[in-house]
Amino acid sequence: MDNAAFYAQLVSSYIDLVVPEGENMSSKGMTLAVAAIFATAIASAAATTAAIYGFAQPEQHEQQAAAPADDDFGTKVHDYLVENPEVLLDVQVALQRKQAEEQQKAASAALAENQDKIYQPAYDAELGNPDGAITVVEFFDYNCGYCRRALSDMDEIIADNSDVRFILKEIPVLGPESEAAQRISYAFFKVAPEKYADFHRALMGSGNRATDQTARAVAAAFGVDNAAIDQAMEEYPAEEALAEHFALAQAVGVTGTPAYIVGDTMLHGAVGVDRIQQVIDNVRDCGSGTCT
Repeated sequence: MDNAAFYAQLVSSYIDLVVPEGENMSSKGMTLAVAAIFATAIASAAATTAAIYGFAQPEQHEQQAAAPADDDFGTKVHDYLVENPEVLLDVQVALQRKQAEEQQKAASAALAENQDKIYQPAYDAELGNPDGAITVVEFFDYNCGYCRRALSDMDEIIADNSDVRFILKEIPVLGPESEAAQRISYAFFKVAPEKYADFHRALMGSGNRATDQTARAVAAAFGVDNAAIDQAMEEYPAEEALAEHFALAQAVGVTGTPAYIVGDTMLHGAVGVDRIQQVIDNVRDCGSGTCT
């Protein structure tokens, strides 16, 4: 049995230990991925160490010693994993970190390819400083609870950073009511763009589910009645805006709302004002979301 096979069998035993019978395959798949990397890495390390220090490889002893009995081998594997479970946990953390880094690299490449659609939007409202040197883009859904809680993050960022332009890109991912609210929102933006920031805050912060009816009620509160909304919906159908937003979200790797773009950096989820501010500060200091 060579090194890779030995450690593959070792980590296979680990999987049986840590993934209970009947657990869903996504959990087991993640463990298998970690196990494969662990088996390869540790086998490679063993081979390298042997080459440097002149240690004999297992195959060199094949004629000198018989392979251990299956029961003995299984016992040793079990005991090793029970005594050293942190080894594979460390590998899993490293794998997750590497996956996040690769995801960020892919997102940065997509951001570079879609600059105009991101930063020169044809369909989106801009809050804060329209001439700001730093742009924050948020993808949101009016019925997203995390987006609602993040409303205060947007307001704080705008209040504390006079050089920030905040672009809102609506992607109604939470069903027909969100889609209906988006169409009213887009129509309101076309009728009264100077009032859109107030409309946005009112609808997002209302505490009510966003629907055609509730969005129309908010629009009416700001002086845009149903007749004006209906006319704008006819003149400016939202399909083009929706198509661009969803295509862009897919291109840059948005998997849910909220999601943010700050410079060359993607932020997924309601990461909080401190994390957004940290990336803004980095962009201001070194031109990138991550300064080295």
